[in-house]
Amino acid sequence: MDRKKFFRGFLLGAVCALLAAGAGLGIWSRAAAQERNEGAVTDQFVEKAKLIESIVKEKYTGETDDQLMEDTMYKGLMASLGDPYSAYYTKDEMEEVTKETSGSYKGIGVVMQQDAETGTIKAVRCYENAPGAKAGLLPEDEILEVNGESVSGMELSEVVDKVTSSEDEVAHLTVAREGEAEYLEFDIPLEEVNIPVVEHEMLEDHIGYIALYEFSDQIESQYREAFEDLEAQGMERLIIDVRDNPGGVLDGVCALLEDILPEGLIVYTEDKNGERVEYECEGETPLTIPLAVLVNGNSASASEVFAGAVQDYGIGTIVGTTTFGKGIVQSLIPLSDGSAVKTTTAKYYTPKGRCIHGTGIEPDVEVELAEGLEQKTTLPHEEDNQLQTAIQVVKEAEQ
Repeated sequence: MDRKKFFRGFLLGAVCALLAAGAGLGIWSRAAAQERNEGAVTDQFVEKAKLIESIVKEKYTGETDDQLMEDTMYKGLMASLGDPYSAYYTKDEMEEVTKETSGSYKGIGVVMQQDAETGTIKAVRCYENAPGAKAGLLPEDEILEVNGESVSGMELSEVVDKVTSSEDEVAHLTVAREGEAEYLEFDIPLEEVNIPVVEHEMLEDHIGYIALYEFSDQIESQYREAFEDLEAQGMERLIIDVRDNPGGVLDGVCALLEDILPEGLIVYTEDKNGERVEYECEGETPLTIPLAVLVNGNSASASEVFAGAVQDYGIGTIVGTTTFGKGIVQSLIPLSDGSAVKTTTAKYYTPKGRCIHGTGIEPDVEVELAEGLEQKTTLPHEEDNQLQTAIQVVKEAEQ
C-alpha cells in the first residue's frame, strides 16, 4: 500500500473515531443532563436555592446558619411526602434514634405517639418513678410546645429530639389535658431512664400476667425469663398485655412469636411493586395453655403484628379495643455523613393476609376501659375492667 494512502487512511480513521467518540460523549452528556433535570432536585433547583441563599445573606438582618439551612432543606424534601412516618435525621438526631431501642436513654421517661391524620402528639405511657410521671405528666396529655416552641407540624422524632436536647437538661412542656380549661406547664429534668421492657406477676388461680411495654432488642430474653419464672410458679393460663405498647423492632416481635406460635408464617411485608418478604416460625415451642392478649387504641406497629398473628392462628383471645392501625414498614437508610433517611417502604400483613395499616386489629372480645381510668399512671388490677375481662376469658377457655 502507498505510504501516503496509508497515512490518509489512518488520519481519516482517527478523525472518524474521534468524531464517533465525540458524538458518544455528547449523547452521554445529554443523557446525564436529562437525568439531572428530572425529579425535584434539578440544576434549576440548585440555581434557585443558591439565589435564595444569596438574597437571605445579603438582606436578612439576623444571623444565618449554613448547616441548619441545608438540614432544613433535606427535612422539607421528606416532609413533602405528607407521611408522618418519613423523616430526615441529622447525624446528631440519628445517634438519638439509635438509643431508643437500646433499653436505656437520658430523657423524661414518657412514651409519645403521633396521630397519623391530625399530626398531634400525646403521651401514652409515663413510666413510674421516671421524671415525667414525678413532674405530674399523665397519659393522654397532648404535647403542644417543647421549650416554648410549638410542635405543630413536627415529626415525632423531632419532638423527642427537642425534649432530650433541652438546655440545662430541663425540658419545659406545655400540654393540653382533657377536663382542664387552661394549658398546663411542666419543667421536667432529663435523667438516665432504664426502660422496663417486660414486667410479670402471678395472679390468682395460677394465671400468669406479662406486660410488654416495647418491642426492643431485649424483648425476647426478658419475656422468656418472665415466662419461665411463671412456669416455675405453676402457671396454667396466661395474659399478655400490649396496651399502650407503641411497637418497636420487627426482629423483636418475630423472636418473641417464635416462642408462642406453631410452625408457619408470622407476618409478611409487601412493597409498592408487590414484592413480598415473609417471616416464618419453626414452631418448636408453641404455647399450649389458654392465652388472652390485651390491646387498646395505643397498641401499634409491632404490637399489632403480635396480636394479629395470635388471632390468625387462634391460639389466644384478643381483648380490649381496636388497635392503632400502624401497619407499615419504615426503612432507616443511613447516609455516608452519619445522617439518615427514614421512609415508608412496605405494609405489614397478618398470616391470613389482613392489612394492618389504617384498620388495626379488632378484638375478639371488645371492652372499653372504664371511664376515668385512662389517665392513671398505675392501674390497680381490681379496677382494671379490661384485665378482669381477660381473666374471665382465660378461666373459661378449655385447656
